[in-house]
Amino acid sequence: MERDEELTVDQLAAKVGMTVRNVRAYAGRGLIPPPRLVGRTGYYGQDHVARLTLVRELLDKGYTLAAVERMLSDLPDGAMALGVFETLVNPWTPTEPEVITEQQLADRAGIPHDPATIDKLIELGIAEREDGDRLRIPNPDLLRTGLEVIKLGVPLDAILVMLPKLFDHADAVAKVYVELFRSTVWRQFADAGLPPDGWPEIQRTLEGIIPLAGQALVAAFREAMGREIELVAYEELGVAPKQLPSTG
Repeated sequence: MERDEELTVDQLAAKVGMTVRNVRAYAGRGLIPPPRLVGRTGYYGQDHVARLTLVRELLDKGYTLAAVERMLSDLPDGAMALGVFETLVNPWTPTEPEVITEQQLADRAGIPHDPATIDKLIELGIAEREDGDRLRIPNPDLLRTGLEVIKLGVPLDAILVMLPKLFDHADAVAKVYVELFRSTVWRQFADAGLPPDGWPEIQRTLEGIIPLAGQALVAAFREAMGREIELVAYEELGVAPKQLPSTG
C-alpha cells in the first residue's frame, strides 16, 4: 500500500483479514487511532493496517485481547514502532506448524501408540489436538530434536521429565538478554523521549542481538556440556579429564 493511500473501513477490514465489526470494536477499545474524517466517512492509513495486523497476529498466537491492549497501550503511532514490536514478538522466522496423526507421531518415535503419552505432549505444549486423531505441532524443530534423542536410546519418559526443566532454563536465559537490551539500549532511547529518528536503529539492534544471543548461548552451552561430561566421567568411572578419548 502506498504511503498516502487511504482505505475505508470495509477496505481496511479486507486488507487485514478481519470483519468490519471487529475493526470497529478494536477501534472502540483504542487499539488503533481515529480515522481521518471526510464528512461522515472515515479513512484509514498505513499505521492502521500495521496495528491491526499486529493485533491479529498476537491474538492468533493465543494472547488475550486484554493482554494485547496492555502491549499496545504505550506503543507510539507509526509503522516503525510497530516494526520494532513485531521484531520482539517474532524474533525468528518460525518453522511452519505441522499436522500429523497420533500414529504417525508414534511411528516417527519408534514406539507404540500411547494415549497417555499424547496427553503429556499436549500438556507440555509440544502438540495441540485437532479433529479426530490429528495433532498440530506448533514447533516441528523441537519435536524433531526430541525424536532424535529417543533414537539415541534415551527413554521417552526421561525426556518428558526433562522438558519442563529445559523450558524453564530457556525462559531464564531469554529474560537475561531481554533485560540487557531493556536496561541499556532501550533505556537510553526511552530517556531521550523515544525520538522518531531513533526507531530504525532500535529495530536494527533487535534484529542483530537476537540471533547473536542464540549463538552465544550455543557456544556457552558447548563448554558447559564438556565440563559436565568430564565431571560425570570422573564420578562414574574414575576417569580423569585428560584420559577421556578425544571427540574432535
